[in-house]
Amino acid sequence: MSEEFDFLAASDKPALLAFSTPEWLEAAKTALEELGYKVHTAATHGDFVVRFSQFRYQVVIVEELFAANTMEENTTLQTLQNMPMSQRRHATVILFGPSFQTFTPMQAFQQSVNAVISSSELFLLPQLIEKAVAEKVAFYHNFYEAQAKVFSTAEH
Repeated sequence: MSEEFDFLAASDKPALLAFSTPEWLEAAKTALEELGYKVHTAATHGDFVVRFSQFRYQVVIVEELFAANTMEENTTLQTLQNMPMSQRRHATVILFGPSFQTFTPMQAFQQSVNAVISSSELFLLPQLIEKAVAEKVAFYHNFYEAQAKVFSTAEH
């Protein structure tokens, strides 16, 4: 079945990958599939924007040089950085590449992502993705609880 017509069920855990390096893309896809995610890949920035606007992805991993020669040219990363938090809060956004030291909070903050992962730790990717998702869920737990209370109060 073509990924273009790949439907998501309510029980699916969707993930979106934006990689230019084929080996890293395959490793990330395999890691996410092992963790039970239904993986979509973006071939271009335009493809990424369309996919991201259509689904509420739980995990998004962007290679630092996706469709770019420098991180400053990475239009996908710039789009995520400039997107209002309300449009991307549902996703654990991970930036992947050799410029980062894995799970350095200041680097993640500087790039407006939930976590950074060094490409040198590719062999640990499943565990690192799990850790990034768990940390994001723990960080937003109180926010999600308060949001649920507000919505349930508004319905009555």
